[in-house]
Amino acid sequence: MSASATKPLNKSSRLSSTAASAADSKAKPKKASRMRPKELIRFCRGMASMLRARLTTSDALKFYSQGHSNPLLQKALESIRKEIESGAPAFIAFKKSGLFDDKIIGLIRAGSDSGQLDKAFTAIGQRLKIERAIMGKIKKATTIPAAVITALIGIFIGAQCKVTPQIEGLLADFDAEPDAFSALMFQISHVTRKVWPSFVTIAVIIILILTFMRPVRNFILALMMSKMRLLRTMIMGLRQMNFLGSLNMLHANGITLAKSIETAAESVKNTPLYDELIEAGKRYKETGIPFSEAIKKFTSCDPQVSHMISIGEKSSSLVDQLDLLTEMYEEDTAAAVETFTAVVNIVVLMMAGVLISVVFIGAFLPVFLMGPKLMSSSM
Repeated sequence: MSASATKPLNKSSRLSSTAASAADSKAKPKKASRMRPKELIRFCRGMASMLRARLTTSDALKFYSQGHSNPLLQKALESIRKEIESGAPAFIAFKKSGLFDDKIIGLIRAGSDSGQLDKAFTAIGQRLKIERAIMGKIKKATTIPAAVITALIGIFIGAQCKVTPQIEGLLADFDAEPDAFSALMFQISHVTRKVWPSFVTIAVIIILILTFMRPVRNFILALMMSKMRLLRTMIMGLRQMNFLGSLNMLHANGITLAKSIETAAESVKNTPLYDELIEAGKRYKETGIPFSEAIKKFTSCDPQVSHMISIGEKSSSLVDQLDLLTEMYEEDTAAAVETFTAVVNIVVLMMAGVLISVVFIGAFLPVFLMGPKLMSSSM
């Protein structure tokens, strides 16, 4: 009797533990994801203004997080504040939150080391604002055209697989021979129906490879940059702008050049330029060669970068030269993006015109040519 009584109790306990674990999983707080660029810019500006007003980092985080509309972000900022109050360095506390990438963490660390964290947040906000504007233009120039071309290709495949076969079948029902042009359109339809699944599969695989395999993406991008001068100007301009802007901010605020190079290189992490800059910084630090020579020998930066840095080293005006270089690349990159956008728009219009013409000719022109055939066959 005791054994029979134990079974339902065990079953009940198992059900209770399952329900409890389910409740615990639901109650487990979610981790805040990284800030969106717009929110990150707002955060950096808010922190900079409060730190300039002589508030401590802890108090600034407290005031910014209070009443924030995102509860997950509010909790994450509160955890950063508690870490700092417990004695952890600011950059360690920010890094543990998972809200910021390595580039932001490096700049926060540099600002803390130099005792000018407010200037670090100001510079981060300014750099992010410029990067966001340029990247927004690039995405607009590529995302919308890609969506339009994809839709037109889908319409073409649909017409070749649905509309054209119906026209061919209608001619066959009337025992009418198609003219040479219609026969060619029917052959194209036959080929399209056979190859479109493979075409779509290959296209999806290529997109996945480019999305998740960074070495392949970097190789293809480097190949395209070697063949297209405008693309190289835009991509290299953006990378050099990020690096030089970060380097200028760090070195201008009292960080040693060797440390500034290492931290500023984080702004181009996951690109080939990152390894080149790390190597250049290492050679500069260990061998004592001028940084301009290290940039010239070990990186793919434009010649004007090493030239103007050399002027800055010789005239003790490196900060001024870095500031001038940053402004130059901001202007050049913005101009290259505008040109790239115009070129992409022209190419998309041409491709759209071709695809629309092919859809119309392949799907509707045989209908017009079919009329006389059907009339002659009925007579």
